[in-house]
Amino acid sequence: MNKKEYKKYAEKRAKKSPVFINCIKAFFTGGIICSFGQLLKNIFEGFGISQESVKMLVPVSLIFIAIILSGFGIFDKIAKHAGAGTLVPITGFANAVVSPALDTKNEGWVLGVGAKIFTISGPVILYGMLSGAVYGVIYWITQKA
Repeated sequence: MNKKEYKKYAEKRAKKSPVFINCIKAFFTGGIICSFGQLLKNIFEGFGISQESVKMLVPVSLIFIAIILSGFGIFDKIAKHAGAGTLVPITGFANAVVSPALDTKNEGWVLGVGAKIFTISGPVILYGMLSGAVYGVIYWITQKA
């Protein structure tokens, strides 16, 4: 079977994705996560916590909750139905770091967790930093001119 035949075969056998429904689920799930973040912000402010501290507490709380949900396997169940909606940057990134660590913990701390913890999130960190550096250089050059 050559490449073209295989591609036709794979396309015929692949389950069609309900794109519109998936977009709706992702939109509402992402919205719920963001609304929960806003709720946390309001609660922290209600306790009289300073603006600077609230700016730190909300993301830390969302990361902590995402890690706990990932550890119990709940985050993956939510992501299965919500799709891209769970990729709201902070919660999705927390899950991307924790999941490989959980999957490889039996291989030990060094060769398992230590070696594979950033297998999913590593490229995000790398290219995020690289694009930030490129943007910074471009910004610096344009400000000099």
